Parts: sequence; C-alpha cells; structure tokens
Amino acid sequence: MIVYKKLTDAELDTFIGMRIAQLTEEYTVSGRTVPEGVNLESALKDFYHRHMADGTFVSWLAMDGDRIIGTSGMSFVEKPPYFTCPSGKLGLLSSMYTDPDYRRRGIAKELLGRVVEEARAYGCGAVHITASDMGVKLYSAFGFKHNGNFMMYNL
Repeated sequence: MIVYKKLTDAELDTFIGMRIAQLTEEYTVSGRTVPEGVNLESALKDFYHRHMADGTFVSWLAMDGDRIIGTSGMSFVEKPPYFTCPSGKLGLLSSMYTDPDYRRRGIAKELLGRVVEEARAYGCGAVHITASDMGVKLYSAFGFKHNGNFMMYNL
C-alpha cells in the first residue's frame, strides 16, 4: 500500500539521492551529458535544510513501506505583484520523480496535487515548472499551460 507523507530531515539523504537520479535521467534521456565535476549533494543538503526550516520549501513523498518511491517539491518565492498574480507569490515546482517500477499508477498526479495545494495554502497566485519531456503530459492533464514568453539566461 502506498502512503503519502511530508518530507522530514529523516528522509533527506534519500530524497537528495533521488533528486540527483532524476536530474541524471532527464539529462541522459534528452541526449545531454551530465557535467563532470559537479557535486550537487552538499548544495542540495544546504538548500533543503535552509528552506524547509524557513517554510519556503515543502515536499510530499510517496512511500511503499519504508521505501521512498516518489517525490515532489515546491519552493515559494515572491516577486512584485502583477495582473495575473496579484499576490506576487509563486510556487516553483521541482523534484517530481517516480521510481520507474512504480510509474503509470497515479503516484505523480497525487504528489502534484498535494504540492499544488501547499502553494495555494501559501498564497501563491501561480505555479511554474520547467517540465521534462516525460512530465509534459502529466502537467498538461493537470491544467498547466505553456508560457511561450518564458526565457532563461545562464550566468
């Protein structure tokens, strides 16, 4: 039986390992090579500790017994309010990952619903995501829309 729970410090090391696995999978599926010499483990641990403590990051997990089989994450940020987001509060969705042996069972949809509700409760006016090719169907079915104006500049 699959049980859903919020991420705590007790699961953080496993969660970080799954986040790195997710990013690695996204890179390799898209034909990119994972950059050499990049160690995300300590940076992720620092990020999650700080933002879980101040309430600006939340994650729901799917558990099969003691095993984490699915993850989700929502970071909360603020920018100046605008017409389609008068609160200026945004949810940034991340860390959506389901163990390959558990895919196509509705786990990601359940996790997505839970973190979207967290964003609503926080007062967010919108949720943003940079979707992997694999995730586009899930997000579209949930009601996410493409924003053709989104651009990024790497520093």
